This record gives sequence, C-alpha cells and structure tokens, in this order.
Amino acid sequence: SGGGRMNLLLNLIRDSLEELIKGLAGSLNMTQQMEDLNEALTLMEVPGRNPFHTASWEKFAWPSTKGLMQWFADSILRVDQLDEWTETLQLPYSLWMGALFNPTSFLTAIKQVVSRSTGSALDQMSTETHFSTMMEKSEATKYPENGTYVHGIYMEGARWNTEGYDIKDVSGTSTQGAVAESRPKELYPAMPLMYIKAVPIQPSWDPQSVGYIRPEPFLYNCPVYYTVFRGPVFIFTATLMTDALNPNACTLAGVALMFSLTD
Repeated sequence: SGGGRMNLLLNLIRDSLEELIKGLAGSLNMTQQMEDLNEALTLMEVPGRNPFHTASWEKFAWPSTKGLMQWFADSILRVDQLDEWTETLQLPYSLWMGALFNPTSFLTAIKQVVSRSTGSALDQMSTETHFSTMMEKSEATKYPENGTYVHGIYMEGARWNTEGYDIKDVSGTSTQGAVAESRPKELYPAMPLMYIKAVPIQPSWDPQSVGYIRPEPFLYNCPVYYTVFRGPVFIFTATLMTDALNPNACTLAGVALMFSLTD
C-alpha cells in the first residue's frame, strides 16, 4: 500500500541520517554508504540520484527530477495527503494522483468499482478524461459519477483554453475548453481538475500498449507522465478536446500532461 511504502521510506531516511550523525561524531566507523549519503546531502542531491552511490532514498521513493529541498517539501505534502486519507478512510473529493506510488493501480480500482456497479466486465472498461471548470481542489464538494477528480496536473507543449467555449455537462460535471497553442515563456501551465471517468470500450477504439486509442477527429490521445522526464514514467492516456490546435498538431508539438515538475 502507499502508506506502507511511505513508512518504509521515512524509516529509511531517519535510520540513515541517525547513522550518519553517529559516523560524523566518531561513534561509528564511516562506511561507504555513509560517505555516499554525506556527499549527496552536501551536493543537495536526493540520495540515490547518482547511480554510483550505494546509499539510496530514491530507490524506495517515487519518480522525481526535483532537487533535495523541493523533493523533501514534496514528500511532506505526500505524507499530509496519506494522513488525511487514512484518518477518514474515505477517498478525497479530488485526489492528488501524482502523490501515489502506483497511479495505474488507482485507475484500475476506478474501473473495478464502476464495473461492479454497472455489471460490466472489467476487461471491457477503459477511462476517458474531461477537464472541469474547477481550478482548486477545495471546489470539489462531491464525487463525480463513475469516476474521480484529480488535481496537480501540468501541460507541456500547449495550454488549456476556456475562452469562448460553452460549459458542457458530462454526467453532472461542468466541463469547458480545449487544447490551444502555448503562450510565450509559459512552459508548464497548471490545469483544472481532471474528471477521470470509467467507460465501456467501444468497437472503434484501437487497443495499444499505452491503452485504447480513440479515433474521434476532435480528440487528442494525450500521454500522461509522472515527471517531465517522460519515457519510462508513463502512466496512462488521457482524452483531450481539441479545436484550432488539432490532434495531429498536438502530436507534432509533443503535447503531454505531467504530475510533477522539476522545481
């Protein structure tokens, strides 16, 4: 579970720091692990980021490109969400999905819940995404139908434009906007709350290794990544409305969504 993995990481951080303090004070012999940990902390680097170091916090953590200070601040926010979740034992109205150790299993859980309630087969379920009119997680005051709200998402290669678009109702959730060309010097614009909805797979959808690719000409099948590093930290494929910036243009621009930035 996420809580168990977080406890494992926090215990590792505490124990390794206590050992290092004793080593620097002369109470313990300095090992190679302690030397590597000391070097990483001196360089303000997350221990384990250097592949030649034997001391690693990163191996037990989540994918990240942040420096040590930002990474530690990020870890505190993740602990806060887990604390809030375990206290109430209820899913928040809007979840910071990027704080999960395994976001893909959360998506599977959404499909499982909906497949049970609708009597559909799990292997016949997929997800589609819509961007709501809400920008802050506090604006979400109820659970959406057959899915969940998630926040803390950024776009690269484009932006989300709501100007001139009517508000559309999707299963009781107000949605608005489409992908548009990015503005100068705006590298990673923050996105509204995303509505991830479990839906039955349609015959026209193309099954690929990254999920089901939708054929609708106005939809961009957008890759969602954990970090700006992309590649091996792929999570799932989102479905985004397009307009002037059509799906082909989005693909050429490398438009993608991510849950974590470098700073």
